[in-house]
Amino acid sequence: MPTSPKRAAPIAAERAPRKAAETGSKPFLRFHHSQELRMKTIEVLEGVENAEKATAHSGRLTELILELTDCGMDQYFLQSLKATKANFVVQQSAALGMSGVQKVMGTVTRNIIGRMNDRQLLSVCGSIRKFMA
Repeated sequence: MPTSPKRAAPIAAERAPRKAAETGSKPFLRFHHSQELRMKTIEVLEGVENAEKATAHSGRLTELILELTDCGMDQYFLQSLKATKANFVVQQSAALGMSGVQKVMGTVTRNIIGRMNDRQLLSVCGSIRKFMA
């Protein structure tokens, strides 16, 4: 039997990272969103953080988290897929799959955030602010 030719190394493996992370820093990924969503995020966070009872705003915080998640998944996955010029059926299948994921995740997120106390909700707000920095 003839031996199989060596496969070429993937192109990505040949490329060096563009810029190394600073020593001691942790890697991160962020996504861009609209100015409108940014203003909404700040408004909701301030509402929760300045409220006498943060739990009174858990619904708004939940909806914000879901909107931010939707925006991030769209940018990281669906827009990236579209940039590959994948055919229409593939793009529609991906969008449908993501919609299903978001519905399930939305239910779980609402249940979790809805059961949090004031301290926990403020911690979530702090985490979102760190992502914004």
